[in-house]
Amino acid sequence: MSAAELTALLLFCTAMSFSPGPNTTLSTALAANLGLPRALRFCLAVPTGWTLLMLACGLGLGAVITTVPALRWGVTLLGVAYMLWLAFKLARASQMTQVDASRLQVGFWQGVGLQFLNIKAWMLALTLSAGWVVNAAGQPAANPGERLAIVCAVMVGFAFSSNFVYALIGSLLRQWLAQGSRLLWFNRALALVLVITASWMLTL
Repeated sequence: MSAAELTALLLFCTAMSFSPGPNTTLSTALAANLGLPRALRFCLAVPTGWTLLMLACGLGLGAVITTVPALRWGVTLLGVAYMLWLAFKLARASQMTQVDASRLQVGFWQGVGLQFLNIKAWMLALTLSAGWVVNAAGQPAANPGERLAIVCAVMVGFAFSSNFVYALIGSLLRQWLAQGSRLLWFNRALALVLVITASWMLTL
């Protein structure tokens, strides 16, 4: 991979990873409500699930999902339904003790599975595969394995760091949010972000 390709990859991953989305929103919510140690499990789950998703796309599963309308809509609707359910649970929590792993269902393995229900993650993985793993003719590059490894390594770093930054922000706000009804409105704002993201996913 040339220096120009690597630079483009880093810029693309920065823009995609640090922009608000379902993963970063949940990282913030978990840290604000449960503390940074609890959110770290989800922060580790995101790059794990995303790497598995990227490997699946490299093996052709992503192309099948996005080219078969029924499968694509199935993934989208499941992801949207799950995010709306999380938003509903989050919007009702007014005390930190009301938000726990069993209610939000975003532990490590749930975080891994969430990546496979996120059509945005599928499109990102397919974009990276088409732009950095195959050549301009759509055929595998001379060193596809090496390129795929580089893309996965870069995205693992960005996926963890972006979610950790958002979780750290949520953790730093934790004490301030504990006063009055601040946590309730904070949770409702994050729930609204999830609803908007879910609605946006329907347009992809």
